[in-house]
Amino acid sequence: MKFDQFPLSPSLLEVLSVLNLRTMTPIQEQAIPVVLTGQDVMGAAQTGTGKTAAFSLPLLQRLLKHESSSTSPARHPVRALVLLPTRELADQVAQQVKLYAKYTNLRSAVVFGGMDMKPQTLELKRGVEVLVATPGRLLDHIEAKNAVLNQVEYVVLDEADRMLDIGFLPDLQRILSYLPKQRTTLLFSATFSPEIKRLAGSYLQNPITIEVARPNETASTVEQRFYSANDDDKRRAIHRVLRTRGIKQAFIFVNSKLGCARLARSLEREGLKTTALLPTELMRASNKFHPAKRLRTRAAVADARWLGPPLPLSCLTSMAFKVPPSAGMVLTLSLAPTNIAQPRLDNLFPDDVDDGQLCRDLQGEGFDLDEYDGG
Repeated sequence: MKFDQFPLSPSLLEVLSVLNLRTMTPIQEQAIPVVLTGQDVMGAAQTGTGKTAAFSLPLLQRLLKHESSSTSPARHPVRALVLLPTRELADQVAQQVKLYAKYTNLRSAVVFGGMDMKPQTLELKRGVEVLVATPGRLLDHIEAKNAVLNQVEYVVLDEADRMLDIGFLPDLQRILSYLPKQRTTLLFSATFSPEIKRLAGSYLQNPITIEVARPNETASTVEQRFYSANDDDKRRAIHRVLRTRGIKQAFIFVNSKLGCARLARSLEREGLKTTALLPTELMRASNKFHPAKRLRTRAAVADARWLGPPLPLSCLTSMAFKVPPSAGMVLTLSLAPTNIAQPRLDNLFPDDVDDGQLCRDLQGEGFDLDEYDGG
């Protein structure tokens, strides 16, 4: 289906035309008409499926009735709240929302930790209709009375499973207690775990369930392997996999900026041309990883914090140097998009090689175990 088949305003359709976005992804096709009716949604969708447009376009459409050209902050109260687990994801979503609202008078802002609150406070005081935030920093602004949420009509819990894995449930409960009871709630998660179902049962009213693919489904073209290697052996194991499998280029994911830099230096010392990437740089790296271009980088070590953007489709090998605490969370990583047509190899290097349950879970999810013998 095409976007212009839905009752979206000319201001929104104009942006989509400029961006050359005409045909909807499956999650957009299913979610947009439901959100336009104001119903609660419980959606299963991975990062990189067009999920942000699936909820932001219909929300902006419904908020257009509040559109005002007035400069008065009172005419621009927070009407929609979007919560995400990390600053990188919050920033990405906020940029998209701002882009989609470009030809409207709707304002948007983003608040997250790791930076001074003052610029964020000034923006909030000017008034915004759409507020994108991480839970911790939003609570800071609520307590400082910078964010007033008593007119929120829509709340989006994006990457909800990851927020629970990080431990944000108490923060989410506090934030939701500040919102009006009468509202539309949209919850998006890569999986419908028991914890997610409990969260939905507590805060969603008769939600419409949308699943664009079976939870935890992996494309048949993707080969998944995990390696039993001690932490000290992981670098050597990665080098061996690159060498023995004849891999020309690979993304290697870690969960900290320091770990990213250390691993990149280590691989450089072993003679591999390596690039260290921060989360905001990851998507830009796709230009370096294109089969039709001259190869300059053998490995890219990316600080993804488990919550990074999807892997560029032109790179056909990924390696997770640090593995999340459960196999379920492994499969929420955006390392293996289900729409990829070319063969792919995904490799995991768990921290707990003696964790029998983790190994059994990974094997149950389709990963093959390779023992690293130190060679």
